[in-house]
Amino acid sequence: MRPGLLLFLITLISSPSSAQPRYTIRNVLSAPYCSGLVAAPQTDRVAWVASEEGIRNLWTHRFSDNASRQLTQYSADDGQDLTELQLSPDGSLLAYVRGGGKNGEGVSPNPTSDPAGAEQTVFVVPTDGSGPPLRIGSGSRPQFSPDATKLLFSQGGQLHVADLTAKQTNIPTNKIFSARGRQGEARWSPDGQKIVFTSFRGYHNFIGVYDLSRQRITWLSPGVDRDQLPVWSPDSRKVAFMRVPGQRHGELENIMGGQPFEIREADAETGESRQLFQSPADDGGFAQYYPAEPLRWTTSNKIVFYSEHDGWMHLYALDPTKTGPPMLLTPGTFEVEETALTPDGRFLYYSSNNPRFDPADRDRRHLWRVDLTTSQNEPITQGKGIETDPVVAGSYIVYRSASWNRSTGIAARRLPDGPETRLYPTRPPDQFPAAALIEPKAVVLKSPDGLDIHAQLFLPHAPGPAPSAHTPRRPGLIFLHGGPIRQMLLGWHYRGSYYANAYAMNQYLAAQGYVVLSVNFRTGIGYGKAFRRAERQGPRGASEYQDVLAAARYLQGRPDVDPLKIGLWGGSYGGYLTALALARNSDLFACGIDLHGVHDWSWRGNFFSPGGGWGIGEKEAKVAFESSPNFNLDFWRSPCLFVHGDDDRNVTFAETVDLVQKLRERRVPVEVLVFPDDVHSFLLHRNWVRTYETMDQFLRKHMPSAASRSKP
Repeated sequence: MRPGLLLFLITLISSPSSAQPRYTIRNVLSAPYCSGLVAAPQTDRVAWVASEEGIRNLWTHRFSDNASRQLTQYSADDGQDLTELQLSPDGSLLAYVRGGGKNGEGVSPNPTSDPAGAEQTVFVVPTDGSGPPLRIGSGSRPQFSPDATKLLFSQGGQLHVADLTAKQTNIPTNKIFSARGRQGEARWSPDGQKIVFTSFRGYHNFIGVYDLSRQRITWLSPGVDRDQLPVWSPDSRKVAFMRVPGQRHGELENIMGGQPFEIREADAETGESRQLFQSPADDGGFAQYYPAEPLRWTTSNKIVFYSEHDGWMHLYALDPTKTGPPMLLTPGTFEVEETALTPDGRFLYYSSNNPRFDPADRDRRHLWRVDLTTSQNEPITQGKGIETDPVVAGSYIVYRSASWNRSTGIAARRLPDGPETRLYPTRPPDQFPAAALIEPKAVVLKSPDGLDIHAQLFLPHAPGPAPSAHTPRRPGLIFLHGGPIRQMLLGWHYRGSYYANAYAMNQYLAAQGYVVLSVNFRTGIGYGKAFRRAERQGPRGASEYQDVLAAARYLQGRPDVDPLKIGLWGGSYGGYLTALALARNSDLFACGIDLHGVHDWSWRGNFFSPGGGWGIGEKEAKVAFESSPNFNLDFWRSPCLFVHGDDDRNVTFAETVDLVQKLRERRVPVEVLVFPDDVHSFLLHRNWVRTYETMDQFLRKHMPSAASRSKP
C-alpha cells in the first residue's frame, strides 16, 4: 500500500467528522411533526395536524377499519397554521381554523407577503373523505352543538353560529346575540339548549348563559371579579367556573406571579352561585392558563381542576354534593400536564414527568391513569419515549409519541393495556438521519446559590471511554430555551415546531463536533412552583443568569471542551439570556446567536405593552434596566447573530433594531437575518431552515469545530 494512501485512511478513520454519518440541517428537519390531536370520545375516530417540511394537512384515523386518511390537500409551505381542531360528537365532521389571529394593526400573519393578504378562517370537512373543506367564515374557536347541526364560533369578539343542515356551499351564519365586552370561552350545554360564555370587560369578567329558545342572557353572580373558564354540569342545570380578583387601577400583573382563586357552582337558571373551593394562597394563574382543560365537570359528577397549592402542578377533584376539602388525585413531586377523560367519567389519563421509575423522567413525559373514585394512579407508558396529549376514542387511548431519535407522531393503545401502535408516521422519510442521532444525557448542575439545574448534554462522539486529558478539545455551546415557562427534554419536543426544531438543531450541532448543553434554567416548568417562581428573576434581578454561568463553568471543566471556545444560542427568553451573557461576560463567551430576544426590560414595559406582561412599573424600571443586556453594552465584545421576524407579536422587532444600532456604534461584530412579515415562532419552514443554516455558517466563522471546519 502506498504511504500516502495509508496516511489518508488513518486520517479518515481517526477524524472526528467520521465518527458519525454526516447529514444536513434539511435532513434533520425533514420528519413530519404532528399536533392538534383530538377525538370524538364516544366514537373510535381521532384527527390531527401533520406538518411535513412546512406543508400542513389534516389527517384522521378510525379504528374500526384501521384506516388513516388525509382530509386536506394543502401543498405549499405558506405559513398558514391549522389549529383548534374539533370533531363532531359522531365523528363525521372535523372543524378547524386556518391562519392566525390579528396583530395590533388588525392584520393576520402573512409570512409570504402575499399581496392578497391573509385571514383567520373557520372550515368544516367531512371525515369520510366525501368532500372538500367548506368555508364557514372568518373567526376562530369552533364548537359543534351536541347534535352536530350547528357550529358555534367567535368572530370579532362576538359569538356566531353556522347552520350545518343547509344543503349549500355557502353555509349561512349569524351573530346569535350582542353584548358588551369581548365574548369567549363559549360552550354548548349538554342538552344543546343553552350556551355559557365569558364576557371579558377589562378590569372584570362576567359569566353569562344564553338561552337559545328564550333569547335571554342570565349573568351568573356578577361582581367585581374576573370570572372565567365556565363548564357545564352533566344535566345542563349548573355551571362551575373560576373566580379571581378583579384588576385594581394602575395594577401591572406579572405573568410569572400568582393570584388567589376560587371555584364556584352556579345555577344556570337563577344565576345564584356558591363557593366550592378557595385556594389557600396565590396559587392561581399558571395552573389555569397552561393546561388546555384547566376545569372539568365529569359525567360521574366530579369537578376536576389544577392547582399548585402543594408546590407542584397537580389535579384535584371535588364532589359538589358534599362538603370538605378536594381530593388530591396525583400526589408527588412532579408536574401534571394535559388530561383526557373516559366517557363514563371514571378514569382520567394524564401526561407527567413523574420520576417513579427513572430519575431522568424529570426531563421526559409519560402517560398515567388515575381512578377518580379511588385516586389510584398507574403508569401507562414508560421508557425513553416522550408521550403527551392523550385523548380517548372508544376503547383506545391515543397520544402524541416521540423519542430521542424520533419526531412527534401519533400512537395508540387499546384499553386497558394493549401494546403501542404507531398511527402516523409509520416510518420516517428516507432522508431523516435517525441512525445518526445522539441520545442526550441527563445532567444536573449546581448553581452558585446551590440550586439544582437540570440540563441535557449532546456529545459529538459515539459512546466510549469517559473524556480524559487526552481527549481532543471541542468548542462548547449552551442552548437556552424561551418562555421562560418551558422545559427542554431528553427527546423530541412536544410543544410546537419551535422547540422541536431547536432539539433537532442541537442534534445537528453535536454532529458537527460541538459539545451542546441544553439548560433548563430557573423560571422554567417541570421542577415545581418554587423553581418556576424563583426570586429576582428576569426584570427583577436576572437571578437565572447564575444558571447560565453554572453551565459555562460545567463546560469549562470538561476535558473534552476548549474553555476559550464556549458560545450560546437561544430564542425569545433564551435570546435575552444569550444577549445578557455577551454583554456581561464577553470574556467568557466567544460568540452568541440571539433569536428575537428581549434586550431592555424597562423599555419593553413602556413600549410594547403596559408592564410587558411582567408588571414593570416606574418603581421597577431601574432594576429592570440593570437586569437587561442594554445595561452592559460597553463590555460587549463578542460577535453575535441576530434573527427576527418583523411581525413578531411576542417580542417587538424594535428590540432588535435598537440593540443592533447600539452595537454597531461600538464596533461590535454583528450579523443580522430578518424575515419580513413572519412572526415570533416562524411560520415558514424554509425560514427555520435558513435560520439554522445561517447559524451554522456563523459558528464556522467565529467558533469552528474540527468537523464543521472540514465541511465543504
